[in-house]
Amino acid sequence: MSNKAHIYTEKAPAAIGPYSQAVKVHQTVYLSGQIPLDPETMELVGGDIQQQARQVFANLRAVCQASGSDLKGIVKLNIYLTDLGNFAAVNEVMAELFDEPYPARAAVGVKALPKGAEVEMDAIVVAS
Repeated sequence: MSNKAHIYTEKAPAAIGPYSQAVKVHQTVYLSGQIPLDPETMELVGGDIQQQARQVFANLRAVCQASGSDLKGIVKLNIYLTDLGNFAAVNEVMAELFDEPYPARAAVGVKALPKGAEVEMDAIVVAS
């Protein structure tokens, strides 16, 4: 597919497998899952679930910016939590970063995430 562009930025963690940070097709950008990795150290950030969620959103923001958009361009967000008891805390962080109209979203409880993370998110962005 000639109109498929791979998106990469050093401001977000490098892929830890055979995938791209994001792929852009026409005006749509598909962001791979981000966990709360510090892009400089490639280590999980410490702290509570809100600090981890903020790091995930910072990583998503960096990839969005590399694609020519930002968090406001997200139309679909998927959140994966190892403890659904953290649902409300992650909602608080999301409310700090997004304005209405909010993106469509799913929040899913999962048994485990890469590197022992407690939260992972992926997204779809439509560039304007």
